[in-house]
Amino acid sequence: RTSSKFFIHPSYEKSTKDGDLMLLKLHKAVQLNKEVQALPLANKCPMAGQRCQISGWGSTTSPAVTFPEELHCAKVTILSQELCRNIYPSSITSNMICAGQAHSRADSCQGDSGGPLVCDGLLQGIVSWGPGICGDPKKPGVYVNICRYIPWLQETI
Repeated sequence: RTSSKFFIHPSYEKSTKDGDLMLLKLHKAVQLNKEVQALPLANKCPMAGQRCQISGWGSTTSPAVTFPEELHCAKVTILSQELCRNIYPSSITSNMICAGQAHSRADSCQGDSGGPLVCDGLLQGIVSWGPGICGDPKKPGVYVNICRYIPWLQETI
């Protein structure tokens, strides 16, 4: 698929990764079927402790990269904003959420950026950034907090 137009969020800050969100308009409409479905947007922000799923084609090793031949999925848990800010001081804004697993290497990695964070069947986040080495249980992935962008998404779509 190729895109005909793109819409970068107007408040995107490259240096802080705040507002790390872009919409693409495709040349051709996607054919929805059993394997390809639209993902509904969350209308409320996620709660700390909420269980979610991430998926992507990103690297399964770090720091060296190895890309899978099949889509990978993992379960993660939403962390509180307080804990997220303690882990990444001066880096987390209210437009970001952290998700990970305290006793697991489940994480998004290089190549997963732009992928979904799905909670209860709703799109709650978009893979944004993380530490240099993926899969560290003490360093969760950081996601765009979709609930903070609903008005912009609705008016842009």
